[in-house]
Amino acid sequence: MNRSVSEVKILVVDDQAVIVEELCEFLESQGYACVPAHSTAQALQRYQADEAIGLVLCDLHMPERDGIELVRALKESTGRQRMFEAIMLTGRADKQDVIRALREGFADYYQKPMNLDELLEGVRRQEQALLDRRRNFRELGSLNQRLQYLAESIDDLYQDLEKARGQGTHRRAGDAEEGEAELPAVFEKLSPRQLEVAKLVSKGKTNYQIACELGITENTVKLYVSQVLRLTHMHNRTQLALALTPRSSPIHQRFATH
Repeated sequence: MNRSVSEVKILVVDDQAVIVEELCEFLESQGYACVPAHSTAQALQRYQADEAIGLVLCDLHMPERDGIELVRALKESTGRQRMFEAIMLTGRADKQDVIRALREGFADYYQKPMNLDELLEGVRRQEQALLDRRRNFRELGSLNQRLQYLAESIDDLYQDLEKARGQGTHRRAGDAEEGEAELPAVFEKLSPRQLEVAKLVSKGKTNYQIACELGITENTVKLYVSQVLRLTHMHNRTQLALALTPRSSPIHQRFATH
């Protein structure tokens, strides 16, 4: 990576101006643009004003707010949409402070006086971590958009299917011109699948033939037939077939004479 064109700016925060100046001078010589801040209030203001800031180097012990409170405030000020990595600098490496900092989200910490070469390695690691997080976030956002589009498409297809089924279930005399009989009102309470089974029964198909045609088991067909007979208050398959057969049909007439 060409350090002279790093896309990540570094916010350097310390109440001691000499430390801020030293760190900025060193990091800028390594290709990083730095934004200096000498208080937590100034740091918060400058972070909000510059979206290119992605790394935060801050002292732990400062007047007003400490570094942990500053990082918390930075997160709250911009929400989860903006990402940054934080490195803590401290003159007193108290174990509890370090634990608190890591829990708050600090990626690393260095004790003063810092070894600048070690600090630079840490900055580069966190820069790469930040770039990886940003890339993953963009990819996740793109994936979520595709999933949302797919879900909407499936929902549209489902609604179209339900409409088609509803039209098939409630066809009336207008469809008779296409060779299909008007359905008796008693069949309106059937589900699309139950009606489909009933129509196949009316065509004289056996349970096995219906199962093969619909891609279901023969036992499932028996269950559907039983449901249809119960819901339509019919006693047998012959009565069911007769109800779904046009009155002008020779089959209907043959059954009616018996």
